[in-house]
Amino acid sequence: MPDDSARFTEVAPRVWVAHYDWMHVNITLVGGSDGLLMVDTHGSAAQARLVADDVRRLGAGPLTGLVNTHEHWDHHFGNATMVEQFGDMPIHATEWARDHVQKSARHTFEQYERDTADPRRDEVLATTVRPPTHTFSSAVQLDLGDRAVELVHPGRGHTAGDLVVRVPDADVLLGGDLVEESDPPFIGDDSWPLEWPTTLDLVLGLMTDRTVVVPGHGRVVDKSFVQDQRVDLGVIAEAVRDLASRGVPQSEALAQGEWPWDPALLESAVRRGYEHLPRAQRRLPLV
Repeated sequence: MPDDSARFTEVAPRVWVAHYDWMHVNITLVGGSDGLLMVDTHGSAAQARLVADDVRRLGAGPLTGLVNTHEHWDHHFGNATMVEQFGDMPIHATEWARDHVQKSARHTFEQYERDTADPRRDEVLATTVRPPTHTFSSAVQLDLGDRAVELVHPGRGHTAGDLVVRVPDADVLLGGDLVEESDPPFIGDDSWPLEWPTTLDLVLGLMTDRTVVVPGHGRVVDKSFVQDQRVDLGVIAEAVRDLASRGVPQSEALAQGEWPWDPALLESAVRRGYEHLPRAQRRLPLV
């Protein structure tokens, strides 16, 4: 059944978040006198049409811009629908994300082509990919009229092209998938587990003790939640470094390490961590 229950809820002055059951994804609207900025657009054209209906139901103004926090499909497959529903508008992302959107989308389509039992298969495969149109490398400020919004690439973590969105006057930070609440952050084959903790250090430096933090997936959290998640990611990174320095081969690392999360979630973290370590920090070759 379609997820048509989500509604935008105001979490700070003129900042609304809608949480959708499918993948526990969050879509955020930031309002200014010139219109609304949408951060992430969901994972299919069909789901994005439901989001568009929720935007109209909110009635907070015209949609005038989009932001994709990174290149994974569940955060940008609604781009084309938003443009169709509300008219042409800039779509912001990091340069890395823009350059890798099509490759990431092809991988997603290939997965859904193979998975004939997935109930979302047809709607995902029917989606048209619309890449970002406006990019930056480190930071950029967007003018919403009476409000400035900052897009910051704090470093590599969940991907090489993550961005966070800061709304300074409302003390809100949108973390994308650098922060997740519904599950531990996903460390995949394109993640940077050894750099993720220091990337989050920079993100934490953008917060106050009162900052409202919107993760890519799950419930709204606060700075202390992000600090705890940074600790866990730091433990994972240091465990990889320690195991490699003691000569534990990659193939045995999951079994021998002490991990803060279920080791089944960390296969890519260990593999990517060993790949990214300088050879001088590994006493044994990768096996």
